[in-house]
Amino acid sequence: MCNVPEQLPGVVKLLSESYNPHVRYGAAMAIGIACAGSSLLEAHNLLQPLMSDTSDFVRQGAIIAMGLLYMQTSPGKTERVKEFRDKLQKVIADKHEDVMTRFGAILANGIMDAGGRNSCASLFSKSGVLRRGAAIGFCLFTQMWYWFPLIHMFSLTLTPNALIGVNDKLKIPKNFSVKSSARPSLFAYPEPLQPAKKEETIKAATAVLSTSAKAKQLKEKKEKESELKKTADVDMDDKASMVGSMVGSIAEGASSIRGFEAVSVAATPGTTVVGSIATESVAASDFGSEMMEVDEQAAAAASSAAPKEAPIAEDNTEASKEAGEKKEGEEKKEEKKEEPEATEEILNNPCRVLKAQMPYISFPKEISGQPARYTPLLASRRVGFLLLTDLRPEEPEDLFLDDDKGGDDDEKEPEAPEPFEWTADE
Repeated sequence: MCNVPEQLPGVVKLLSESYNPHVRYGAAMAIGIACAGSSLLEAHNLLQPLMSDTSDFVRQGAIIAMGLLYMQTSPGKTERVKEFRDKLQKVIADKHEDVMTRFGAILANGIMDAGGRNSCASLFSKSGVLRRGAAIGFCLFTQMWYWFPLIHMFSLTLTPNALIGVNDKLKIPKNFSVKSSARPSLFAYPEPLQPAKKEETIKAATAVLSTSAKAKQLKEKKEKESELKKTADVDMDDKASMVGSMVGSIAEGASSIRGFEAVSVAATPGTTVVGSIATESVAASDFGSEMMEVDEQAAAAASSAAPKEAPIAEDNTEASKEAGEKKEGEEKKEEKKEEPEATEEILNNPCRVLKAQMPYISFPKEISGQPARYTPLLASRRVGFLLLTDLRPEEPEDLFLDDDKGGDDDEKEPEAPEPFEWTADE
């Protein structure tokens, strides 16, 4: 039933629900081998629950089968392939996942891009004949858990999906083209993987034990009590020093009063005290000038701070203008409607033609308003080597191999070594 993949999911459905994990694994691999590259929804619905099975090797088989199912499938055909690729990346990066499941995800990721995405696994040839090499390759590949090098036998199952037109001399002409009456995104190459963006790592909250929390609280409490004791001692010392200074100032005041009484001269503001030790005049204007100086200094400081604040305000206005312009540009881009995708495309020789793309391939008689020079000898053939008939043999041909020929100035290959006899003594 591998040649009729649409009927297999209905036959294997009951086996995929078996209590025996080995039967479930076999059902998953059968679906993957038979429906390789078909992206059938029924097969996807059967494999999806098996990807979360309780047995690790069943999950491995389901992931590998899903990779076979979505070989050469682009996101333009179905969004399920994009979700599956994201799932593979998560499983591969998850260190807590089972080893067998991660290994299956790595294999599935490679199977989906096998042969540079230019080949697909198939048990049958293009004419519907069973390929013995492919049957042997699948048989050995499924026994990989006994011996890992059997994984390489999967290459026997691959068949190229290329359409190559050749002339009567088996040369490849450049000006031969075919028409695909389908959207380009339907059978386009999947987008290459982009490197992960560097994101700021958020520190996870560390777990704190209850005993350590209590010990920390006791330590903080002791530190606070010691600080309070220190501040109390400092306050007592300050009060004692203040009392001593007050007693000294009172004694000095009493002695000064006695001196003034001996001089018995009244001093008024703005006059010099005669007979006193101080000989400088103390006027009310002096106090006023000091107050004015303080006010002037505060005004100067405020005036100097004002120009500094002005550029900040200007920067804020410029930033707001730039943000507004960016928003306007984004709105304009959103307003622009996306151009509708083309409904057809021209494929140049040689080209990739998938199995699902074959019904859309045709050989037009005119391309870009010019008559086609080559026509296929077998019009029913859509893949593989296609022999072409040249309608204008008198004109020179533009071939691929002509550009590959090296000139006389190119470096020559080294000569083969001279024959010699090897003996064990040497």
